[in-house]
Amino acid sequence: MIKLYQYQPSGNCYKVRLLLHQLGVPFETVEMDLLAGAAKTPEFKAKNPAALVPTVELEPDVFLTESNAILWYFAEGTPLIPTGRLERAQMLQWMFFEQYSHEPYIAVVRAWLSLFGVPSGKEHEVEERTRKGYAALGLMERHLQQHAFFAGEHYSLADIALYAYTHVAHEGRFDLSGYPALHAWFERIRAQPRHLLITDSAIARAYGNGTSSQ
Repeated sequence: MIKLYQYQPSGNCYKVRLLLHQLGVPFETVEMDLLAGAAKTPEFKAKNPAALVPTVELEPDVFLTESNAILWYFAEGTPLIPTGRLERAQMLQWMFFEQYSHEPYIAVVRAWLSLFGVPSGKEHEVEERTRKGYAALGLMERHLQQHAFFAGEHYSLADIALYAYTHVAHEGRFDLSGYPALHAWFERIRAQPRHLLITDSAIARAYGNGTSSQ
């Protein structure tokens, strides 16, 4: 059984849960208490020296890290990765955007304001990160005014990657009321087969043979 080391509220971990659930891939979760330093222990660093989640154990002592790399591994050969050269590159373009121009701002502000508190000495960064988060949301809104999804006109890994932190951006005090195209996209994502909420803790029951510690 695939084992996902995760922190439930993390959007990066949610991406992986959502994808595996939609693909019908059985897995079990191991919840990591990040506040207690669970990812910093020598035992976990032996699995992932970067001490980050998500980390997936594909088979005993075989680990894969980085959320978007994990998405690619499991989705290869499925309709979630476009076969056309341009659409596949566009999907990667948005996945790179998510990690470079979106996650460092929207996800970090959410984590600071809703989960962990603002680290001492980082208070001055909140305004700047919020501004850059709104810039990312504006770019997404403009794209979605013309397109149903982010890679061509079909649901792909780009949508999973971007949805994870965008749909909970309000937890970082981002006001999403002025983004109608974004909200319409949220509804299209939620309408996909086997959609999973970020708060869903019943993953294992969907398969009947796993255990979930979410």
